[in-house]
Amino acid sequence: MDTLTVVSAILALIAGIGIFLIACQMMSSNLESAGGERLKKLFANTGRSRLVGIGIGALGTAAIQSSGATTVMVIGFVNVGIMSLAQAATIIYGANIGTTITAQIVALGLSSGGGLSTTAIFAAFAGIGAFVSVFSKKDNIKTLGGILAGFGMLFVGLSMMSDSMENFARLDSVRQFIARISNPILLVLIGAVFTAIIQSSSVMTSVAITMAVTGLISLNQGIYITLGSNIGSCVVAIIAGLTSGLNAKRTALIHLFFNCFGVVVFLLVAGVMSIVSKGNMNFGIIFEHLFPHAPQLQMAMFHTIFNVTTVMIILPLTDILVSMVSRFIPEPLTKESEYTKPHFFFVDEKMLRTPIIAVRQVKLEIEHMAQMAMQNYDRSLHMVTALDFSEKDIFTGTEANLDYLNHELVHYIVRLNALQIPQADHQYLTNAIRTVSDLERIGDYAENITEYADILLHANERFSEEAVAEIEQMRELVFNVYQFTMKAYMNTDREAYWQAHDFEDKVDDLNDFMEHRHIERLAAGKCSALVGAQYIELASNSERISDHLINVGKTIGGLYPN
Repeated sequence: MDTLTVVSAILALIAGIGIFLIACQMMSSNLESAGGERLKKLFANTGRSRLVGIGIGALGTAAIQSSGATTVMVIGFVNVGIMSLAQAATIIYGANIGTTITAQIVALGLSSGGGLSTTAIFAAFAGIGAFVSVFSKKDNIKTLGGILAGFGMLFVGLSMMSDSMENFARLDSVRQFIARISNPILLVLIGAVFTAIIQSSSVMTSVAITMAVTGLISLNQGIYITLGSNIGSCVVAIIAGLTSGLNAKRTALIHLFFNCFGVVVFLLVAGVMSIVSKGNMNFGIIFEHLFPHAPQLQMAMFHTIFNVTTVMIILPLTDILVSMVSRFIPEPLTKESEYTKPHFFFVDEKMLRTPIIAVRQVKLEIEHMAQMAMQNYDRSLHMVTALDFSEKDIFTGTEANLDYLNHELVHYIVRLNALQIPQADHQYLTNAIRTVSDLERIGDYAENITEYADILLHANERFSEEAVAEIEQMRELVFNVYQFTMKAYMNTDREAYWQAHDFEDKVDDLNDFMEHRHIERLAAGKCSALVGAQYIELASNSERISDHLINVGKTIGGLYPN
């Protein structure tokens, strides 16, 4: 009978953990969709102050119900260079505070006043949310249904875990075995290992709370298991960091050091209390007095106080922590140029876990791609007018990066577009694929112009001063098109788009004028046929570049032709 009870309890526990994990993922993805724009704005303010960074980390994690997702997202930001290590540290501090919300929700669910269980009440939201999601035709209502269903499923999973713990608690052999595990270090290790396996500190903390409520473990045992779950939660960040760049690895190490630091501090305090009181005082006794007759609240409040206290202690030491991880993972002896190996600058594979933020990063990646393409256009004009090839290697590296982005960024966008994001973001990403292609073509036209420079160099020919002046005029007009186009693109500014369009008309007029002037100079014997041919091609390529820029601008507000 005992064996059957144990097997049934284990199966119920596994099922409860599975439902709890799925519920967390449902809430996370739907909350991201519902608050996507707010989330984008939230993480855009990380540089204001360290306290703001903590607040953003806490609010962001509370919103998406996943400290792991927040940490992985931060690692992605650091990896692409848009967040410093110090900023990342403060976000991670805040994420640890934000994740305590789950424990408080669990404590609320396990509370009852002797009447109808709050767990049963909240679990009913799973059915309500499912009905809303299935029968609603509006995306925002479906998202709300997903949030309600996820919230309700949290308590369905919690109820199953709680029931399984009650079955374990009825078995004297199990109670006696667990009671023997009193060593704080061993309990911390158990919490860390199990959290690393299931990759969710929220689930491990919730299991510990249900174990304490059913009397399977003491409050003090539950506290040490919770401490271990904080260390185990670092596994997700470490895995993310190992496959990323130097600063991403440092960020993962910051997360590990921070969590281990808090656990060590509390273990030392527990040891001192035990020695001074001769074994009569521990965290369990303290929290039993602070929150009597409510083990679920005692565990949840310890979890919150532990994380808040750790943040308060380590915040003034942030610079030391950053310096320490930088020494542990030093800069390589030889640093490659950013154009040596093609790579992303703003998006990252890990950001696919937070699609709303990833969409914003795609936009920044495209803006940077446009900048690279236009820098190469500028370099090509300098080469062809001055026959100066000193930046040819930079040009080649940049062109390789543009080709890389044309393939890999499109692949990334396709994957991102398949995830759950608002309809407006789906439309943006569909247009973004065209935009990437337009920008890559600008790079190709710039490459054509460098080939004209090679032809002039080998023929020992060059453009006249008049031709160079006209080329400079073309350059200024094309860059005006570029500047207003990107203003329109980044800010959805229709007025800026029409300003870009006006400059594009001037580019067309100048292209016709340059062709006319070329014929006049050729007739007057002021230039050779070879020079004239390169000059006409250059003007034509510049005009096509402005056309592709206008295509980029057309993607705002449905202006792109179907």
